[in-house]
Amino acid sequence: MTEISDHDLVVLARFDPEAFAGIVNRYSGKLKRYIHRLSRVSSEEGEDIVQEIFIKAYLNLNSYDDRLPFSSWMYRIAHNECISQFRKRRARGIDEQYDLDNDAVQRLISDLSPERDIDNLLRKEFVAQILDKLPDKYKSVLVLRYLEDKSYEEIADILEKNPKTVATLLNRAKKMCHSLITHV
Repeated sequence: MTEISDHDLVVLARFDPEAFAGIVNRYSGKLKRYIHRLSRVSSEEGEDIVQEIFIKAYLNLNSYDDRLPFSSWMYRIAHNECISQFRKRRARGIDEQYDLDNDAVQRLISDLSPERDIDNLLRKEFVAQILDKLPDKYKSVLVLRYLEDKSYEEIADILEKNPKTVATLLNRAKKMCHSLITHV
């Protein structure tokens, strides 16, 4: 059986609310991963954000333009919701934090080959720290390009920017990262 396309799934969901579950199933994991890569919210907060994204998608499904990729539309909603959550968290003075379980960390450390794997963990933490220091507009393009593997066109669609602007933002973001790395 062939997988139903995003376009067909949207058409079905517009007429049958039960079909929206197919959209949720298809995008839930991807959006959770994107949110956690873009921010350091807890798993529970990430779940809440994903629920908000799907509520907004469902309520605005009729405004989706079928000529554009549906995945970009979903990521745009996710991006906008993340920005909204960032602002709310900052206004409340809440710092971003990783959701790390002590038992999981201990199991991970015990399974690591110390030199190579700990070095990789340190690199990941270093990259996360660098990303945290970037303004949101630069962090967003880096996450979409390198962690979500989106094309320039998809990023432009998600961020509602011109592809040339995306290229400029990526270039500036890389320069900022380089500057931050050399000054550490």
